[in-house]
Amino acid sequence: MADEADHKPGTEQAAVSVEASSLRDQMVTIRHGLVVSPVRKWLAWTSIGIVGVIVATSVGQVLLNSWNQPFYDALARRDMTAFLHQLMVFAMIAGGLLVLNIGQTWLNQMFRLKLREALTLDLIDQWMRPARAFRLANAGAIGVNPDQRMQQDAAHLSDLSTDLGVGLLQSFILLVSFVGVLWQLSSGFVFHVGGYSLAIPGYMVWAAFIYAGIASWLSWLVGRPLIRLNSDRYTREAELRSSMVRVNENVDAIALYHGEADAKRRLEIDLGTVLGAMRRIFTAQINLSWVTDTYGWITVVAPILVASPVYFAGDISFGGLMMAVGAFNQVHSSLRWFVNNIGSIADWRATLMRVADFRIALGETDVLHDKEKRIEFGDNANGSLTFETLQVASPQGCTKLADSHVEIHPGERVMITGEPGAGKTLFFRAIAGLWPWGKGRIGLPAGETPIFVPRVPYFPAGTLREVLHPNGAGPASDADFQAVLAEVGLERLASSLDHPGRWERELSDDEQRSLAFARLALRKPKWVIIDEALDAFDGPSLRRVLSMMEKRLAGTAILNIGRGLHNSQFFPRSLTIVKDSGASPLKPARVRAGAIEPPPHVTRRKKEVAKA
Repeated sequence: MADEADHKPGTEQAAVSVEASSLRDQMVTIRHGLVVSPVRKWLAWTSIGIVGVIVATSVGQVLLNSWNQPFYDALARRDMTAFLHQLMVFAMIAGGLLVLNIGQTWLNQMFRLKLREALTLDLIDQWMRPARAFRLANAGAIGVNPDQRMQQDAAHLSDLSTDLGVGLLQSFILLVSFVGVLWQLSSGFVFHVGGYSLAIPGYMVWAAFIYAGIASWLSWLVGRPLIRLNSDRYTREAELRSSMVRVNENVDAIALYHGEADAKRRLEIDLGTVLGAMRRIFTAQINLSWVTDTYGWITVVAPILVASPVYFAGDISFGGLMMAVGAFNQVHSSLRWFVNNIGSIADWRATLMRVADFRIALGETDVLHDKEKRIEFGDNANGSLTFETLQVASPQGCTKLADSHVEIHPGERVMITGEPGAGKTLFFRAIAGLWPWGKGRIGLPAGETPIFVPRVPYFPAGTLREVLHPNGAGPASDADFQAVLAEVGLERLASSLDHPGRWERELSDDEQRSLAFARLALRKPKWVIIDEALDAFDGPSLRRVLSMMEKRLAGTAILNIGRGLHNSQFFPRSLTIVKDSGASPLKPARVRAGAIEPPPHVTRRKKEVAKA
């Protein structure tokens, strides 16, 4: 029976725990990604443009506020001429503000677009570095559903960051513009109490700050749980989408096993967790609405209440009152930015945490334990492949060869076998450098790039010709393609060389494996290392593939890691993988922040390794 542990990608998981990063860590890692982005200049110039438009808009707002006094005084005097003149002034100010608002909308949208491009490109670049995606997938919860973090979460973070950032900047500039105006207007406010006159410098400014400060504190107190609740919801949404994709990719097996009821039950459970997370968010939002809506209604009359004692005392005119109220509203609207956006801030914080922690984990995924517990890689000048006291560490123990010193020469064909659970796939990954944790030395043939054939082949989207003839392969004619396809039993595909398709869906499992070996033959490597890819063939298919390799890869060294059920004449030499349960297992490592690269020998080898 096949090694069950080896047949489940990701079963051997790195013992990783990701510590919660701070807001500073998250901001720093996002900044690092943006600084090296190819669109950083676009972001910088767009930001400068937004600042310029907001400053110009603030000037217009100050002019509009100054317009209040002559306009309302004209109304109080019933002066038609002055009234019509002020309407013309208003039309000019409003026209300028309209143009600025449209310009700011365009700049905001462009910034949002470029920010998403920068974030997503950076995450893809980090994710697609040699062996990163594999290690992250085996690093625990942080590696689950990376597609949502790079696509949906990055897009959502771009939207929220743009809206909140521009809103905060606009509020700050408006505050700076109007706080002086409001302070000056408050200088004439004198309160008459019991025959005494009391003047409070900047009275309405202090009132606006105190009023907005109390509301902001209450909003944060009530809305803070939304950060955790939003993060939990995004995790549940990703799990539901992943379950749906899994069902869609396995509809044939589900139908054959009559598993619709079980699949439906699993989807309903995942949907229930999403709905539960949403209900908790809605409850928190309703609690927050009690604070923000109450605050909003009080704000309707708050500035008039604040200034009314001075107005009724006859110290300011009606136009002066409305000008003071307008300035108070501008200052107050700037100060209440936090109150208005507490829900979005909580959402932004949760989304930032998901995106930034993902990027941090990508940078640290190679750090699982101390470097002295890594396998040493080197090159052998004599062109051989050697294993010197090799032990591959995992949380379940150590995998090793029964012989402590093994040398395989060019052109040799070796069968490597082991009991179920011995860690054959883990050993395959160690040779490829995907799993470098353990001890001992792997000596690779100098100047040669081994081809690694995994159990499940990978085919990029494209034509059959592109699949069989990847970049860097030697020249091949149509006759070569047709001949090798016929030798592995895929002659029916000879007329489809230029047909684009999703070959992992259009071909059966057996045909996909045969196509992978046809590609292998066209590349003519000097070293081939196979992970149980031959074990799944039926008798006729296996004989065709072995015959093809005998003919086309006569001088190639071939290592087949599997169950050892093949023709011993093709693999005359045999080695055995054993599990050393007494050895020290891989210890958990705490991964948090900082971009720590893998050792140079791993990076170099990853760039050389090519999959068949």
